[in-house]
Amino acid sequence: MSRMNEQQVFLIDGRDVPFAPGQTVMQAALDAGVYIPHLCFHPQFKPHGSCKLCTVKVNGRPATSCTLPVAAGMEIESETAELKDKRRMLLQMLFVEGNHFCPSCEKSGNCKLQALAYDLGMMSPHYDHFFPDRPVDATHPEILLDFNRCILCELCVRASGEVDRKNVFALSGRGITKHLIVNSESGRLGDTDMSTTDMAMSVCPVGVILKKRVGFAVPVGQRKYDTIPISEQFGDAPNAVLEQTR
Repeated sequence: MSRMNEQQVFLIDGRDVPFAPGQTVMQAALDAGVYIPHLCFHPQFKPHGSCKLCTVKVNGRPATSCTLPVAAGMEIESETAELKDKRRMLLQMLFVEGNHFCPSCEKSGNCKLQALAYDLGMMSPHYDHFFPDRPVDATHPEILLDFNRCILCELCVRASGEVDRKNVFALSGRGITKHLIVNSESGRLGDTDMSTTDMAMSVCPVGVILKKRVGFAVPVGQRKYDTIPISEQFGDAPNAVLEQTR
């Protein structure tokens, strides 16, 4: 067999993982059924590593796995105590930066932020809450926006711009003042052409973008992450292996 036809592999926590040329560490891992925690990654968009939850160590050096091109012979550490501790810290900061009241949230059980907190054993927010003053936008006849839960992952921004071609959302401000806005003269969603069929409607990993009048259609306790931990689900992978876990 020629070298060109040989299957190429790299290591994640000592496990051989095959990959195709051009894949990132994240893409190859998910395709192989190896879960790396993430919030801002989506297979349809160019990754930019904003949430940093997918940070791994590559030959001893930290790197975001969603942006790192994979190469044969790479040795990746992901499930170390050090990396899990850093991921918990990042989650804690996300929880206190916004207003996340999980028991009353429509997205509870379907929320990736909540699911990762459970999966990584986050027992408390640890830091002082910011309690930001963020309004709810109910001006659209079919869609509710609750900015309190936004984690600045930019998935709705990218979906609305790159897929829906509407550019409904954007991020404004810098640093601690950075926040999600609606691109209309009034700043209200009701003055945009957003539709419930837009991709931006479905990509939010938390509970910011919600359909009106369909709340709690699936009872809490029977939702996606209520029954199977997020680390055992791979629905973000292009060739999703979620069905194999059911």
